[in-house]
Amino acid sequence: MGVERLVVIGGDAAGLSAAAQARRLRKADDLDVVVLEQGPEISYSACGIPYWIGGLVEDRDQLLARAPHEFAAQDIHVRMGTRAEGIDLAAGEVLVAGGERLGYDHLVVATGGKPFRPPIAGLDADGVHGVHRLADGADIRAAIAAGAKRAVVLGGGYIGLEMAEVLQTRGLEVTVVLADPLPMAQLDDDMGERVCAAMCSAGIDVQPNQPVREIEMGPDGAVRAVRTDEASYDADLVVLGLGMGPETALAREAGLALGSTGAIDVAHTQRSRSHPEVFAAGDCSQTFHRITGEAIHVALGTHANKQGRVAGSVIGGRPARFAGVLGTAMTKVGDLEVARTGLCTTQAEEGGYDYRTELIESSTRAGYYPGAAPIAVKIITERGSGLLLGAQIVGGPGSGKRIDVFATAIWAGMTAETLAGSDLSYAPPFSPTYDPVVVAARVASRIEQG
Repeated sequence: MGVERLVVIGGDAAGLSAAAQARRLRKADDLDVVVLEQGPEISYSACGIPYWIGGLVEDRDQLLARAPHEFAAQDIHVRMGTRAEGIDLAAGEVLVAGGERLGYDHLVVATGGKPFRPPIAGLDADGVHGVHRLADGADIRAAIAAGAKRAVVLGGGYIGLEMAEVLQTRGLEVTVVLADPLPMAQLDDDMGERVCAAMCSAGIDVQPNQPVREIEMGPDGAVRAVRTDEASYDADLVVLGLGMGPETALAREAGLALGSTGAIDVAHTQRSRSHPEVFAAGDCSQTFHRITGEAIHVALGTHANKQGRVAGSVIGGRPARFAGVLGTAMTKVGDLEVARTGLCTTQAEEGGYDYRTELIESSTRAGYYPGAAPIAVKIITERGSGLLLGAQIVGGPGSGKRIDVFATAIWAGMTAETLAGSDLSYAPPFSPTYDPVVVAARVASRIEQG
């Protein structure tokens, strides 16, 4: 039997994780591994781009995890600046720019995601930027260096909050325009209101319930303002923070089955449900919620790396399955940390759960210890069983990473009562005697028992 070939389309988290894992399990005399990357960089941290823009990360190259020569040392051939223009599923070939047809025995589609760009007039004006590629970060940094003074951020999700903060830190006047009533739509309203209040207190102008109608341009074609039905907001810099969708053009045109979310439909092994020789991983693929089992699309690097590793394991001959997601994520704006995991109340209701919620307010440290800050913890449990379904945290420094305790508890199927009895650490610089996580779980379990 001859040497098989694995072709990977996309040279970032999912694609390179798949390539590296397949190589660990199968040597070069058994499996040829080729990665096609259309851009000038591979293996970079898109999540770090806002902090490079803000100057917290000084050097762009600090965001690069690995270079092509490092993969070459593992007998993984990374072809930079090489665009895959099509997939011939019947022939088992990838059509590469320039007319080359690259045959494969196994194919991993890891084309990632794309920023959501609504059909708004003027969205292609000079001065309108996404935050997806390193080139986007370079363009925004250049605009600031050229004297941009007024920025409008469209959207109040993770990227929107992070960009509002770093642009304000760089001295710009920042307005955040939302189509929704509150920032962080992934939170319940009572928690989103806390985020909104903190943004306003920090001097960020938040304009809710205002879908954008037009990006107004000057005679030179550069952005001049953002117009909604209620107002026009002056801007010489506009940043898109409207979320990410799956990049599936290649897959769709080839005939790979897409799921209900519009992403590539895959089994738990990351194998395409329509073409078993093809795998998909990362932001281009559909996944499922661990609690409800429902199909969802979540664009996060953590999932992309895990899904790529699953695909690489299966290609390498080792059984593996992706275990689903809880949607655990966190961000910050100023000193306020925001985190969530599992189901929010809307998701719990849509999932058919009879649920209850509890909200407690506490302190990040012992109240007498310097730097103690307020923290609000909300948990969602199933009525009757006390099963943990979700949690949300909004608070000062030291709040956010507490969400990982909840994520672990939910992953393990724990109840509020079990979590309330768990042995969490205590020292005045880090926590009150009863950590806010335990306090919230105790309140929920006591009410359930009562």
